[in-house]
Amino acid sequence: MITRRRFLTSAGALAGSAAVLQKLGSAQEVKTREPNKPRETTAAANRNKPLIERVDPRPTLPPGEAGKDYTPVITPNNVSLPWKIVDGVKVYHLIAEEVDHEFAPGMRAKCWGFNGHVHGPTIEAVEGDRVRIYVTNNLPEATSVHWHGILLPNGMDGVGGLTQKTIQPGETFRYEFTLRQHGTHMYHSHSDEMTQMALGTMGLFIIHPRRPKTERPDRDFAFMLNEWRLDTGTSRPNPNEMTDFNVFTFNAKIFPATEPMVAKLGDRVRIRIASVAVMEHHPIHLHGYQFRITETDGGQIPESAQQVETTVLVGVGQSRTFDFVADAPGDWPMHCHMSHHVMTQMGDKFPNTIGVQPGKLDEKIRASLLPGYMTMGTNGMGEMAEMHMKVPRNSLPMVGAPGPFDVIDMSGLLTLFKVREDIMNYEDPGWYQHPQGTVATLAAADDLRRDRIDVPAAPAAPARRTHQHPG
Repeated sequence: MITRRRFLTSAGALAGSAAVLQKLGSAQEVKTREPNKPRETTAAANRNKPLIERVDPRPTLPPGEAGKDYTPVITPNNVSLPWKIVDGVKVYHLIAEEVDHEFAPGMRAKCWGFNGHVHGPTIEAVEGDRVRIYVTNNLPEATSVHWHGILLPNGMDGVGGLTQKTIQPGETFRYEFTLRQHGTHMYHSHSDEMTQMALGTMGLFIIHPRRPKTERPDRDFAFMLNEWRLDTGTSRPNPNEMTDFNVFTFNAKIFPATEPMVAKLGDRVRIRIASVAVMEHHPIHLHGYQFRITETDGGQIPESAQQVETTVLVGVGQSRTFDFVADAPGDWPMHCHMSHHVMTQMGDKFPNTIGVQPGKLDEKIRASLLPGYMTMGTNGMGEMAEMHMKVPRNSLPMVGAPGPFDVIDMSGLLTLFKVREDIMNYEDPGWYQHPQGTVATLAAADDLRRDRIDVPAAPAAPARRTHQHPG
């Protein structure tokens, strides 16, 4: 039996549904009448306009000005590409060329980049700017430049052979388009990509919003991720590698050569991370903070859909941007959470010696075969960062660096975020001075007794070894 209340409720629901159907029509009619609309500034939405307005429909706005319209981006270990204004157009000049690049002191390689930098300088502009970018090819082979993720006319997309002729050695090509979006984007060669991108021909393309929906950041940092195969003793990255990379970089540098990010306590901070790395995705983790992922390479994420994270996954060909307030002082690491990506040139072509007791083996081998031999990794690989061994030229195996307490036994995709109170500038402030009582220390016997912590007897620890090669 249907009660009167249930009947009235059902009747009301049916009446409401009927009204909706009457208003909208059938699903098929709705679909026919309200198709997915093209984006407002695309050719499809402007098909009745003259041809030039259809292929580049958004009007050019006055060139955006640094400081007035946006907070200039900081690219650690790199620079922004200079520009000039000619008849209201921002004009840039990229020069593709070989670059003698230093990944870190003691590791240099002949790479390919732009304007003397690996990666190329960051191109920075504002939504609505008209940009004109000249590209001169000083490489030994033809090239072209693709503006990755940027909305533009097809003939400016930069795919050699498909949307343009390739730029031959010695030639200069002109690209010109109006910026119809904002966000973190990239540029890279699109001819013989396997070789040219593996050698470093890429850079960041940052487009600031003309009218930001949120407060501008006080510190705006940008990073490009990459991976390389640089065999020990060689002087050029190997572009033929497909899976076994041994150098992982932030802005083409490995720790400890990565410049730290510095912020004042209370600063609004934005960090942009982009990747056209060859094969690997990178989960980038920032210690000490939670942040909101506010943008993808497709644009701003609505606030209701923003995720609060401590790690952001950046896939090949993607960018991610996150924002937060620098509210916790200290020296906080930011690194890839793939454990092998914070090592350098370690490889995997050696036996597992964890737990091996070499006894007098080292002594016998040094006496009869190899004067500098030492069995490695029997107690873990951390000791590698402290050893002073003679290594092959252009090799920094798990280089590490001295820290304020001990050796930091990480390299590769690692940098530092340094937050300080009452600093006068954004120069590297040195190591953080921890307030008394805020550093983890060796537990005192009295503390253990008080808290009734029963510590089992530990096995005899092997002696820490360092070895200086006689040469």
